[in-house]
Amino acid sequence: MSTSQIENPQMKKFVEYGFITISIWIMVIGVYFFKFPNHFSFGGVTGLSPVVSRLTGWSASSFTFWVNMALLVLGFLFLGRDVGLKTVYASVLMSFSLTALERICPLDQPLTDQPLLELIFAIFCPGVGSAVLFNINASSGGTDIIAMILQKHTSMNIGTALLVVDIASVVLAFFVFGPTTGLFSLLGLMAKSFVIDGVIENMNLCKCFNIICDDPDPICEFIIHDLNRSATIYKAQGAFSHHSKTVIMTTMKRGQAMRLRTYIKKVEPSAFILISNSSEIIGKGFLTI
Repeated sequence: MSTSQIENPQMKKFVEYGFITISIWIMVIGVYFFKFPNHFSFGGVTGLSPVVSRLTGWSASSFTFWVNMALLVLGFLFLGRDVGLKTVYASVLMSFSLTALERICPLDQPLTDQPLLELIFAIFCPGVGSAVLFNINASSGGTDIIAMILQKHTSMNIGTALLVVDIASVVLAFFVFGPTTGLFSLLGLMAKSFVIDGVIENMNLCKCFNIICDDPDPICEFIIHDLNRSATIYKAQGAFSHHSKTVIMTTMKRGQAMRLRTYIKKVEPSAFILISNSSEIIGKGFLTI
């Protein structure tokens, strides 16, 4: 789920906006079909929407639309171009998608009679969508814009400020919808960050190889020409045998790792291979600072 290997700037931008579109639609499905009907109140503007809808009669989708538009205006006033085209596009797409679904497929009750099942989807779908957005340095707007404003103009702890907004939504849910919905909302608030972190880590997961072998040339050729990766080699000596060895250090995606393991087993079965997982590889072909 990385665009760092795409060299063409126009193609890279096209792919990024494709990811944004898909991730926003995943979020919208989770919010509209599972979060709003059950009045789950956690997570930014869409978390406040069910509470405001119950108190005022204003539909949750309409509230989300107008608040997101207002926050975009505030973003332009206080941040200027720092708001970013990705944030504007994602926020507008989410707002219009929720409004369109409200007209095309109106809901006045949950899809099922299993609130725990629906809570899972209400957490998982927005969590996956948010993880994809964060992974390409984008956001869905909403309270993220407030965070950007606070970051630029104050010394306030942004994480604490956003957490206060989320907790306020959950507390209001206890009073407005009762303890059952309030507890579900609290569970959703606690689980949301774990889902986002887990999805981001899984998307970026790479395999790090340390290959101790006698003949590094065929393996390096395969890494460079077949897998389109690079490697670092250095000399080593066995502590027991005192024989000279070569260590190949390389990192790649999981699919490529399976091919490399199979190839090493074929060309040098006696090679000693250390494989570790990492989700934070910074450099060309992976994440960039």
